[in-house]
Amino acid sequence: MLPSTPGETSGATMTAPSESPLTRRRWLLLAMLFCIIIVNFMDRQTLSMLAPILRSVFHLSNTAYGRIVAALQFGMMSGEFPMGWLMDRVGARLGLTAAVLFWASMTGSQFFTRSGLQLGITRYWMGSTEVASYSGGMKTVSSLFSDKERTLAIGIFNSGSVIGTAIAPIVVVFVLQHFGFRVAFLVPALLAFCFVPVWWFTQRGDRYRPHASDSAGTPLRLLLSHPSTWAVMLCRMLVGPVMQFYWYWTPSYLFSARHLTLLQIGLVGWIPFLMGVPGGIGGGAVAGWLHSRGVSMQNTRRITMYSSGAVCLVSVAVPWMHSVSVALVLISTVIMAHNFLSANMYGAITDLFPDRLVGRVTGLTGVSGGFSGLIFPLLTGILVDRISYTPVFVIIAFMPLLGVFALFLCARRYEKPAPGELIATR
Repeated sequence: MLPSTPGETSGATMTAPSESPLTRRRWLLLAMLFCIIIVNFMDRQTLSMLAPILRSVFHLSNTAYGRIVAALQFGMMSGEFPMGWLMDRVGARLGLTAAVLFWASMTGSQFFTRSGLQLGITRYWMGSTEVASYSGGMKTVSSLFSDKERTLAIGIFNSGSVIGTAIAPIVVVFVLQHFGFRVAFLVPALLAFCFVPVWWFTQRGDRYRPHASDSAGTPLRLLLSHPSTWAVMLCRMLVGPVMQFYWYWTPSYLFSARHLTLLQIGLVGWIPFLMGVPGGIGGGAVAGWLHSRGVSMQNTRRITMYSSGAVCLVSVAVPWMHSVSVALVLISTVIMAHNFLSANMYGAITDLFPDRLVGRVTGLTGVSGGFSGLIFPLLTGILVDRISYTPVFVIIAFMPLLGVFALFLCARRYEKPAPGELIATR
C-alpha cells in the first residue's frame, strides 16, 4: 500500500462517518451520482429509440446509423482520459459540474440537427464529456467509501445506467407522440441542467486539493508501463461493447427483426434493462458479503466475475428463439449478469490503484472501452446489413468471459502498487 497522503487514507479508516461533512453525506452524494447516470443513459438511449424515424428522415442505412453511434463512442474515447485527469486534478465537484454543463448543451443542440452528419458531430461532443459521469463517480466513491462498501456503491450508481435505459423508451414514445421527435432530445438536456446546481451545493464543503504525492507526478507513460493498467483496460475493452449493443441496437432489433411497432417497443422494451438494477446492486452486495467473510479481494472478483461472465453466454440463444417473450427473458438475463460483472470490474480499479489515480485509470479504461465501442457499432451495422443480427449475438456472448480472463491474466499480482512504484523520479 502507498503511504497515506492528505485526503487518501486506508479503507479501514477513511470512511468513518465523523471524519468530514462530505463523508457523512456520502450516501446522498451517491444518490446524486445515480441520478446523473440515469439522465446520461436516457440521453444515449434517445438516439436508439428514435433510430427508425431518424433513418427515415435523414435517409440513413444501418451502416450510416452505425457511424452515428460510433461518433458518440469516438467522442467518449477522446474525452475519457482528459475527464479522468480533470477529476484527479480539481475534484469531482468542479469537474463534474463543468462536464455536465457542456454535455447538456450538446444534447440540447441535437434539436437543431438536419442531417446524419450534423447529428454525428453533436453526438461526438456530447460523448466527449458524458464520460465524466463515471470518472467523477469513481473518484467520489474511492474517496468516501471503505473497501467493503465500494463495490456496492459502484453497483448502485452504475445501476442508473439501466434505469435510464429503461425509462427512455417510455419517455421518448410519449414525447414523440405529443411533441415530435426533436423535442425528445431536449428532455435529458433539461434534466442535466437541473442536476448542476443540486450537485454543486450538495458538494459544499469540498476543499479539494491534489494529493501531495502528485507533486512528484504520475506520467501517462508510467501508468501505461504497469501491467494492472492493461489488465483493467483490456477487461473494459471486451466487456463494454456488450451493453452498448443492447443500449443502441435493441429497439432496432425489436423493430426490424421482431417486427414490433414503436408503441410496442415503448411498452416492453424497458423491461430487460430494469433487470440490470438487481444485477448491479447484487454484484456489489455479493462482493461485500464474500469479502466480509474472509475471502480475499482477488478471489472475490474471480468468483463474481467468472460466474456472471458465464451467464452472459445465453446471449447466443436470443436470435434462435421464436417467441419474442422468451427472447426478452434471455436479454434480461444477460443484462442482469453483465451489470453484476460491471460492478466488480469497476471495483477492480479501486483494488489495483491508489485513490489519487482512480480518475485517470478509469479514464484509460474508458479509452480502451471507447475504442472497442467505436469499432463494434461499425461492425454491427455491416453484419446486420449483410447477414443478420445472429452473428452479433454470438460475438457478444463470449466477450465478457474473455474480458475477465484478460483481467486476471495481466493482473497476476493482484494488489496496489508498492510505495513509490507509480511516482515519477527526478
